[in-house]
Amino acid sequence: MRAPTSWLALPLLLLATGALAQSAPPPPQLEKIEEVDNPVTVTSKPSSETKIVEKREGGRVTEAKVKSGKSTYTVKPNTPAGSALPGDAAGMANRGPQWTVLEFDILSKKKKRSAEEADKEDGPPPPPPASK
Repeated sequence: MRAPTSWLALPLLLLATGALAQSAPPPPQLEKIEEVDNPVTVTSKPSSETKIVEKREGGRVTEAKVKSGKSTYTVKPNTPAGSALPGDAAGMANRGPQWTVLEFDILSKKKKRSAEEADKEDGPPPPPPASK
């Protein structure tokens, strides 16, 4: 009975990898770092104010607007349509927040214009009449 060639190659492969592992250079010596008595403390930035405004109808919260730092989002409850029950595809219990991405203040332009007009009206006093 003849042994397959893979059985013969296995011991040779193990001998070769063992020989390579023995001829590898030793790992470099590591320097010892002095221990410091001062503990490292990390202070987080004080959290910015979080403002929550809730709208209610009949004692139930219908909308909550949350402003945290520069982020603003609105959370609304998911009221299923029709006879959908929680757990159904149409009656999901959670609803994702609606992020406010860009907000335009049209009234600020009108306020600026009215302020500029008021400044023009209150402008410098007229020059004195020319004498002859």
